Amino acid sequence: MLKAEWEKRRALVEEGLVRELRTDEAFDARLMESMEYSLTAGGKRLRPILLMAAADAAGGRGEDYLTSACAVEMIHTYSLIHDDLPAMDDDDYRRGKLTNHKVYGAGLATLAGDALLTMAFELLARQQGVPAETMLRVVREISEAVGANGMVGGQALDLASEGKRIDMDTLRRMHMAKTGALFRASVRSGAILGGADEAQLAALTEYAEAFGLAFQITDDILDVTGDAAAIGKPVGSDERNHKSTYVTLTSLEEAKRLAREAAERAHEALAPLGGKAAFLDELAEYLVTRDR
Repeated sequence: MLKAEWEKRRALVEEGLVRELRTDEAFDARLMESMEYSLTAGGKRLRPILLMAAADAAGGRGEDYLTSACAVEMIHTYSLIHDDLPAMDDDDYRRGKLTNHKVYGAGLATLAGDALLTMAFELLARQQGVPAETMLRVVREISEAVGANGMVGGQALDLASEGKRIDMDTLRRMHMAKTGALFRASVRSGAILGGADEAQLAALTEYAEAFGLAFQITDDILDVTGDAAAIGKPVGSDERNHKSTYVTLTSLEEAKRLAREAAERAHEALAPLGGKAAFLDELAEYLVTRDR
């Protein structure tokens, strides 16, 4: 079920992203080209799919919130463009293609990221069929997750930690913000849009936090064991950049154990939701077996 459902939802997201990006005439054609280059470069589309799946699990219809799901993916893409910049990780490839700044230059790449972040909130304002009070709650959820106390704060801590051996608590705090916060916001936003009650929202929040941790640990593992062609970017970049990871602070085997443990917590969190959360349950299992 996972593969078929994933592909169905991924196709919805791909179509939605192009449609939303081309809604208005481009003010600057080169900027729009740069935005579209990264936005349509492929990828798992995991965050928008999580949003829609969480809405389903809460008793809603996830596809009704495709606009909000696309907004989340625009935010994720902006973060990747900026993360790859020379002033950050200085990466040459992303999803098997040259990174944005390698094609368009660092200045325009920075602006493309800025524009995608801004457009994401425009999309949230366009979401139809949702009470204004609910959408305000979602906007706050997402904005807090990606700001100074979330994703951007995590990036800042990541920069400050380069070349240093940090402890496990700092590593976990950094990744909860840099990676985990947007996963959490995607799931919680979907749950809120889908009409989750407090018990459902609590269960899905617990799932999202465990999911984000399992995802990050597996990312660290794949940076050591993965295949560059499958992943779409060079492996070993963490070691080259002297970054502390779950692998370097423990061991490869211990990191695998921690990833499995986090995935099990994600499974357990979904128990009260029953069959409506089957897709989310399968996603958690996929995390610790993925090769990209």
